[in-house]
Amino acid sequence: MSLKSAILLPLYIYPSPGAWEPLHEAISAHPDLNFTIILNPHNGPGSSPLPDANYALEIPRLNSRANVRTVGYVRVNYCKKDLTEVCQEVARYGGWSKDYAGSGLAVQGIFFDETPNQYSADVAAYLDTISRQVKDTFGILGDRMVIHNPGAIPDLGLADPGPDVTTVLEEPYVQYQSATLQERLGSLLPYDRTKCGYIVHSVPGDEVKRLVYRLRCRGEYLFVTDLREHFYERFGPSWSDFIEAMQMD
Repeated sequence: MSLKSAILLPLYIYPSPGAWEPLHEAISAHPDLNFTIILNPHNGPGSSPLPDANYALEIPRLNSRANVRTVGYVRVNYCKKDLTEVCQEVARYGGWSKDYAGSGLAVQGIFFDETPNQYSADVAAYLDTISRQVKDTFGILGDRMVIHNPGAIPDLGLADPGPDVTTVLEEPYVQYQSATLQERLGSLLPYDRTKCGYIVHSVPGDEVKRLVYRLRCRGEYLFVTDLREHFYERFGPSWSDFIEAMQMD
């Protein structure tokens, strides 16, 4: 039996009318399947205090579901981005919930993209600072989840204390299949599966279900797609197969 995992969905699709319906349908059809959804209005929250009207319509629909957690996207450019700017973006997401009872707008965590995977004291201090910022931001609701995305296995020093979840792989299927990467994943990964995320794209359609079933043993947070380009900007042909494989016992 494969272990149960949650969907980690980079939802970089603009919410024009009907654009998110495949997601809403999957959430409704599978109430026992958990979704962590990364929202990215403007390569981050944008400069306005609140997202635009289309986001303001669609995000509350996600937040109203018991099996959904929404997290905001923040790019840190491998810790080269000014810390003040990063903290301001986190605070801007926190501001979404100011009128939560009326608007339904909020996030429950932050997904930090382009975090380094190599340890240094400066990198560790930077990452600890932005993670604490999330935990200390009152307007971020729920458990204030922190996700780091190096897209590769981080050095052990970055796991202490580390974020709630690390995306330890963001690669095309061919790279995932390589013997070198499989060896590293099998022997060097310092993280428990409950703190691991895997994102694999460009997967042959007939391999999607089998790959998901295998990855569920390795990580609790997964996204697998057959799309070979713009893979976070649309729902591909394999979307329903991915959902079905995530739900299977």
